[in-house]
Amino acid sequence: MPEPKTILVVDDDVELSDGLRMVLERQGYRVIQARDGQQGQKQVYQQRPDLVILDMMMPRMGGYPVLEHFRDKTDAPPIIMITANEGSRHKAYAEYLGVVDYIRKPFAMERLLEAVERGLKGKDASADSPTDKKE
Repeated sequence: MPEPKTILVVDDDVELSDGLRMVLERQGYRVIQARDGQQGQKQVYQQRPDLVILDMMMPRMGGYPVLEHFRDKTDAPPIIMITANEGSRHKAYAEYLGVVDYIRKPFAMERLLEAVERGLKGKDASADSPTDKKE
């Protein structure tokens, strides 16, 4: 049986973060959590998650500095940004920084799960070399 994919949830809202962890674990994912961007960056390097769900506004270090840090790193995991921010320029900047999806709070869990699946599929496709693909 293959190892479950690991998802890092970076959000200072404990209730939301714990709810996401429970839902994602029920879907078969391994979930790790961080409460701010600094902890999130450390977890990316220590745990090597397959995907990150990142809140935009957090104390100490929010989502943008994290995105800016990982923007040009080839080994960075796919990142889904979740935010209560309504501004379209924020979405455009997040997309410029490389998010695979930008989801406004509150959101339907199905919407997030679809984004997770797309993000993980994109990572798997980019990790495959031509010789690794099965016919």
